[in-house]
Amino acid sequence: MQNPFRHLFDKGPDVARAVAMQRWADTHGHAFRRVRDAGGCVIEGASGRQAWRIEWGDSQRSYIEGCEIRLIADLGLPHSLMAMVLNRVLMAAMEKAVYDQYVNDVQTRIDTDTPAEMRWLVMYAKLEAAGLGSLKDRFGAVGSVQPWLLQWLSGALREALMATIGEVRSDQPFVLVVSRGRLTLRTAMPAPEADKLAMWFSVFEQALAAARNVGEEWQHAAHRGHPAAWAQVDTARGAQSRL
Repeated sequence: MQNPFRHLFDKGPDVARAVAMQRWADTHGHAFRRVRDAGGCVIEGASGRQAWRIEWGDSQRSYIEGCEIRLIADLGLPHSLMAMVLNRVLMAAMEKAVYDQYVNDVQTRIDTDTPAEMRWLVMYAKLEAAGLGSLKDRFGAVGSVQPWLLQWLSGALREALMATIGEVRSDQPFVLVVSRGRLTLRTAMPAPEADKLAMWFSVFEQALAAARNVGEEWQHAAHRGHPAAWAQVDTARGAQSRL
């Protein structure tokens, strides 16, 4: 079956265009390097003691054309914890693609031929509109532990996501994920722009801080004798058995 997200990409990023990222990195005291073979670039830094990495280059996901920017940090959270926020246009396209694959009797391929983000939409429960609040018109969210997801999306992270609405087209692919103990923000970026980089970095930093704070609260609760929900919840097995 034809991949619904497959596009004809350009030959690759023009490394010379990464000068905006290099200037941003230099201004903030972060390490910058070009990726010679891939034609992209990497910025490495830290927020306090939390190390992170920014990558710009060819898209690693079929639902993003051309080039993308990826912001990544290892959080040390339980690998069973999974949470994802994405724009609604992308969410609808993924859900349609999964449905089309299933009704065309290729459900055995869903685990291997589709992006992980599509599988997560099937495996985990969606956050209801009431939980999304002011984000509901632009974003959707799914997670393995709904109370954790609700707490993560409150406060400063919610405000940072809201701040992007007037700056980004509603159909621009955007995904923010906590999975296997790692936080990843991924979105389309045909050419590096300092203002867009700063905006997405702000979202990433708020997501990073919120994930660590909520994680610490839940760990402390577990030590006080309250069960840690994420250590007991594993919805993936049941969902996978139905695919």
